[in-house]
Amino acid sequence: MPNSDRISKPTGRRMSLYLRVLHSRIDQANAAISSKELGAQTGVKDAQVRKDLACFGSLGRPGVGYGVSELHNQLRKAMGMDQTWKTVLVGTGNIGRALLAYPRFRNEGFDFAAAFDQDKKAVGKRISGLTIQSMDELKRTVKKSSALIGLIAVPPAAAATVAQMLVDAGIRGILNFAPVRLHLPQGVAVVNVDFTDALEQLAFEIRLVKADVKVVK
Repeated sequence: MPNSDRISKPTGRRMSLYLRVLHSRIDQANAAISSKELGAQTGVKDAQVRKDLACFGSLGRPGVGYGVSELHNQLRKAMGMDQTWKTVLVGTGNIGRALLAYPRFRNEGFDFAAAFDQDKKAVGKRISGLTIQSMDELKRTVKKSSALIGLIAVPPAAAATVAQMLVDAGIRGILNFAPVRLHLPQGVAVVNVDFTDALEQLAFEIRLVKADVKVVK
């Protein structure tokens, strides 16, 4: 079993892609998958796939590939997905409600322990089995639930303050959906999800594809 501290962030991101493919084939008895197949389905070169998976030892067999079930289990352990992660959400607007209702989070081990909002009209309402709490209760609830992950779905102006509140409460990792970059203390992980950036990148790639299309008259 590799030391996850020695796995680089780019490798970790590719492992997430491999996990998705493996998960879709986990029900196939005695299934095997080659590095070429994994690469084709994730957009990663097969040589890079073999290099990434080499840290798990000799799981692959020449001419056969990797056992799907064994590799799936090893990757889940390396990614920390073999445990349940208590998670809290701040911001219960449209994005926040959608995040709470998304079933794959719980299926993959992310258990929402609480949801918070600064809007007094929202506090006390129930969403996806949780009663929305006020921000005044955040620190106590986070500590009581032993949550380590926080999701932020608040307006940009509030994101930095909310992030600091989560860090002060003991949160160790933040998934930020507010369109602003967060700069947190060392030892606190942050992943920024900006839908506008993603759409801009998509529009750019569409233009590149269109530029390569030759119109036949």
